[in-house]
Amino acid sequence: MSLTPVPVALKALIDSVPGVMPAESLPLAACAGRVLAEDLKALRTQPPFANSAMDGYAVRGDDLSVGAELHVVGESAAGRAFNGALSAGETVRIFTGAPLPEGADTILIQENAEGVGTPVIKVREGARKGLFVRPAGLDFREGEILLKAGSRLDSASLGLAAAMGHPTLSVRRKPLVAILATGDELVLPGEPVGPDQIVASNSYALAALVEQAGAAALDLGIARDTHEDLAEKIGRARSADADVLITLGGASVGEHDLVQAALKAQGMALGFWKIAMRPGKPMMTGRLGRMVALGLPGNPVSSIVCGHLFVLPLVEALLGMPEPQRDRSEPGILGRDLPANDERQDYLRASLALTEAGWQATPFEKQDSSMLAALSRADALVIRSAFAESAKQNSPCRIIRLR
Repeated sequence: MSLTPVPVALKALIDSVPGVMPAESLPLAACAGRVLAEDLKALRTQPPFANSAMDGYAVRGDDLSVGAELHVVGESAAGRAFNGALSAGETVRIFTGAPLPEGADTILIQENAEGVGTPVIKVREGARKGLFVRPAGLDFREGEILLKAGSRLDSASLGLAAAMGHPTLSVRRKPLVAILATGDELVLPGEPVGPDQIVASNSYALAALVEQAGAAALDLGIARDTHEDLAEKIGRARSADADVLITLGGASVGEHDLVQAALKAQGMALGFWKIAMRPGKPMMTGRLGRMVALGLPGNPVSSIVCGHLFVLPLVEALLGMPEPQRDRSEPGILGRDLPANDERQDYLRASLALTEAGWQATPFEKQDSSMLAALSRADALVIRSAFAESAKQNSPCRIIRLR
């Protein structure tokens, strides 16, 4: 079977998504990290009135000749506006955020006034008309679309949504991603480890990855290398109405690699299998009803790299975020020489250092797909295209930052 190039595989995976997640309405305080299901319009104008950007005096710009004396006729503070109107030669003591009185068009900051706090002040230094005045609608106006559907809600956008007057938001339901580790050799952390066994780690890494992406993770535990156990665990994912099933290990062609057969036995339509990439070649995708199935390699580094390249875009597609297939790489420069590459696209774990020329990425000497300690130290993946020629230190490269 020929190997599928990474871009082709990613497009096929995204195209297999049956649709975006349905919307749900949540209180604003529960929406951090969620994805908007519809465009968000301002329900009010901000600021709703002209106000002062500084502490000082609200004045008429025509009265601001140096040495002029102005009579203080009142005070305007945030939440307590001055209700009158200014006449020539009058001023109102004003504080930051307070409404601008009728007739005023400029703020004389208190540092430029003599006699602060007295009934009469003298202009020490003039100011151009309109200085330090925030006009109504400076930030936004009622009816403006300020946040687009597909936007992930961070602290700034949540603050904006609150200022726009929205107590609740329509957001996409979190996709449910079921994660199933497979293999007789696996035990859970803390359990006794037999002489031929290892501690399962992939499921914890993938759960963290999908939750950071905005999905909910369902840990199905470990399936032993039997058709019966695999069928039971896959059935649990379907019973939970999971949107995605990620299997870890067992998707290759050995006698103990039973995952693909188990999924096909339940009706999975195979999408593609075997990717032209390193690490991560024995990856598989398919559809089991409306559930997207993604079989990741058992090697820890392979599964996590595949998670960054395929699982993150898949979750974004389910959430209706824009351009889930976008190129996530950025330019860098190599920190050491690299040999020519073969037919598989390489993703080399590397450290990053910011230099005058940009991000310098230095791939680690050892790139074995079982080395989690090295991956935990990696800042980025250096992308080496299939059949890339040898490259010298300080030559351009493409990187995907991991942090």
